[in-house]
Amino acid sequence: MDSSGIPKELKEKLTAFDLSLTEVEKTLKYLVDVPQNELNEKMTPLDKAKLDLTGAYTINSLFWMYLNVCGINPKEHAVKQELDRIRSYMNRVKDIQDKAKAPKLDKGAAKRFVKSSLWQAAKDKIQEHVTPKENKDKPIVIDDEEPETSGLSRKRKRDSQTDDTPVKHSKKKKKKKEKK
Repeated sequence: MDSSGIPKELKEKLTAFDLSLTEVEKTLKYLVDVPQNELNEKMTPLDKAKLDLTGAYTINSLFWMYLNVCGINPKEHAVKQELDRIRSYMNRVKDIQDKAKAPKLDKGAAKRFVKSSLWQAAKDKIQEHVTPKENKDKPIVIDDEEPETSGLSRKRKRDSQTDDTPVKHSKKKKKKKEKK
């Protein structure tokens, strides 16, 4: 114990409390010196709400400490309910802030993506109807031509065929020959 009658441990805690209180005063001094109208003009509504909630929470917290110093249990005082109410509002502001930061859906891009997917699905469905499942492995013949299954060109195929083997022509080629 000191000559002042205050125990050393309590004196250290009071010194730390005094330093913390001095920091709070420095922080609040800026807010007190600047007119409220100027602050509100420069801030967004979300920032205004955060500032008001922080101020209310700070004042109620200081009152909580005051009640503790006076020997009154703050848990049984109305200040506890007020702090809980302010905390719930702070959580609401935080939720609003998180929603604002959340990624937004580009509706135009989503529509194009879905439309493209539907188009591809419809195209695949049409293709499935055109080529039955049992003929899926066989190539599709267009204009009644034989599909080229080997790497031989048409000319080489014709040259490799014997004279007694009939050559198949497409309908278009037959029409051209008939006109001549």
